[in-house]
Amino acid sequence: MRYQRPRGTNDILPDETPLWNRVEETFRTLCKRYGYHEIRTPIFEDTDLFTRSMGEHTDVVSKEMYTFTDRGGRSVTLKPEGTAPVVRAYVENNLAAQGGLSKLYYITPIFRYERPQAGRYRQAHQLGVEAIGSQHPALDAEVIALAMHFYRQLGISRLSLVLNSVGCPVCRPTYRERLREFARPFVQELCEACQTRYELNPLRMLDCKREKCRALLHDAPDIIESLCEECRTHFDALRQYLDGLGIPYVVDKHLVRGFDYYTKTAFEIVSDALGAQNALGGGGRYDGLVEEIGGPPTPGIGFALGIERAIIVMKELGLAEAKREAVEAFVAALGEEATLPALKLLQALREAGISAETDYQRRSLKAQMKVADRLGCRVVLLLGEDELAQRTVTLRDMVTKEQRTVPLDTCIEEVLQTVRNA
Repeated sequence: MRYQRPRGTNDILPDETPLWNRVEETFRTLCKRYGYHEIRTPIFEDTDLFTRSMGEHTDVVSKEMYTFTDRGGRSVTLKPEGTAPVVRAYVENNLAAQGGLSKLYYITPIFRYERPQAGRYRQAHQLGVEAIGSQHPALDAEVIALAMHFYRQLGISRLSLVLNSVGCPVCRPTYRERLREFARPFVQELCEACQTRYELNPLRMLDCKREKCRALLHDAPDIIESLCEECRTHFDALRQYLDGLGIPYVVDKHLVRGFDYYTKTAFEIVSDALGAQNALGGGGRYDGLVEEIGGPPTPGIGFALGIERAIIVMKELGLAEAKREAVEAFVAALGEEATLPALKLLQALREAGISAETDYQRRSLKAQMKVADRLGCRVVLLLGEDELAQRTVTLRDMVTKEQRTVPLDTCIEEVLQTVRNA
């Protein structure tokens, strides 16, 4: 072939889209139940939005963003994540003026230049929520409960919730120094990336996937021991709420989030069905992000869940059954004279709310019946020379195999009665 899809991207074909629709509709339904409203932001943003919010030394900003200069000389970036654009929209459109808590959800593609592998793509798709306007730990519990509820609705049970607190600007500097002090004797043994992190953002060393680094940092100080009173109280309350909701979790002192804007709560949802890339999604609190982007001090929390990763797990667990919806009616036209009447009938069926198809390849009646059967049609409406002369339609019930002649003027009602009583 002369052209192929870009590396790290996927064509989602018609046989796959029913499963995607099922995942997305499950998410939409749950968000509505939890009081979240959809928001859609542009596919690209000012580059500085991401470098400033996520941190210029994070892996995504320094290595993975799709950044280019547009014709006006502006640096823009295809969005690598969903939170910063939503918060930018919150500030720019003054959603705070509506009063109360802004509870928002999104479904969006994201773009990151990284080595493609199972569950990791250069164009991926995320489901996310952002709850902006409250710092109460009960809201953290709700956000986590929604994420876990979503996976249960899909039938995914092999899950673990991993929890931690990454502190705040008050207590995190103290922990950074404790971590540097711990790693100082063996910093030269760490990978090159972790040596850079040691200087610029030592918490990110804890997120390294290299076995040697993980082993060296295994006994790193626990950040919980360095939390200020506010962060500790918040984390303890969150754990009490999760216990009360019956949501099991594991506290992992090595869990950090990849972006600088996170404060206090950090969590990931993982599945052993994913292999090495075991995170289905994650999130946390970002109480300073609204102010960083230019708004007033406003707390917030959210998560992002990968659609591709959810689908991989569903397939692994045998939960991916999702078929195309059957077509309800098929109009079989015999002869050129029947083409226009067939088109009119086809349009009338569709306007009456009936899904309908016809044949545009002028095949034989036998071939058209095979097409109707393959499409799962409940009824076939036959228009031939005799039917045109008598202004009738031959209606065949594909389930009972019964066939009858009905007036053309009333056949829509006949079809409706047949397919709705199926």
